[in-house]
Amino acid sequence: MTNRKAGAPGLKFRVPLWMFLPTALLLGAFIYIPVAQGIGTAFTRYTLLDISQTGFNGLGNFVSIVKNPNIKFFQILFNTAIWVFVSLAGQFLLGFALALLLRKPFKGRGVYTGFVFYTWALSGFAIGLVWSWLFNGQFGVVNDLLQRLGFITESLGFLSTPRLAKVSVIVANIWYGIPFFAIMLLAALQSVPNELYESAEIDGAGRVRQLFSVTVPYIQSTITSTVLLRFMWIMNFPDIIYGMTGGGPANATNILATEMINKITYAYDFGEGSAIGLIIVLILFVFAFFYLRVMARKELVL
Repeated sequence: MTNRKAGAPGLKFRVPLWMFLPTALLLGAFIYIPVAQGIGTAFTRYTLLDISQTGFNGLGNFVSIVKNPNIKFFQILFNTAIWVFVSLAGQFLLGFALALLLRKPFKGRGVYTGFVFYTWALSGFAIGLVWSWLFNGQFGVVNDLLQRLGFITESLGFLSTPRLAKVSVIVANIWYGIPFFAIMLLAALQSVPNELYESAEIDGAGRVRQLFSVTVPYIQSTITSTVLLRFMWIMNFPDIIYGMTGGGPANATNILATEMINKITYAYDFGEGSAIGLIIVLILFVFAFFYLRVMARKELVL
């Protein structure tokens, strides 16, 4: 009896480990092994145009990317930074504002909410195609509306002018990402106790003071996680750019994610494509590390 009782805890401990085995095998087969292969390829000269020269070349792929005379790497980095941070700020501010508007019930809120959140379920590439039609320089709706309102006298080349093309893809991306923040922040707002607002109102706090002293601190963890997730998704989200401009004109909308795909799809250079992918991973890791540290300090202060 004593031996059986002593062995029972060991038996109970082994069962969960065996249950995790299928998940571990799937993660290893479809995530960790491909990631390890991608890291190895980043340090290998591997192009389908010259397979005979395939082999380890150290940092050669990274040097080729930086020194490429046709594609200015630092311009792509700058495009990526503008694309990510401006899109993220616009999506968060407008999504938060929409969540605040939807917090209190009103007639037809369910139908309106459904229409707002429906856009989040659509394909990013399809959204890009729709916005490319809206911004078309010849028959686009945006040009037509601006002319009818008297803001412009002749059509603008939104997708053919570098500066306007950059603004156009960011506008489309902001519109596409608003529902994500609205969904997540609305769920967090509905969990804020009304007693906190009542107490703040008794203390003489107005709407703005309640927002920054009650609402934002209470949903700080949700804001932290959603901003971090959306940063990662935007960094790896070339769909809208491909649907609207394909990275042009003159690389004005070309970001790291689109350049990585171009290297593999058009140049057949898996080595440089993997190197760009590794650069993206390192940027995301550094941002996530410092961002989480800063937000953790803020939560401790609050």
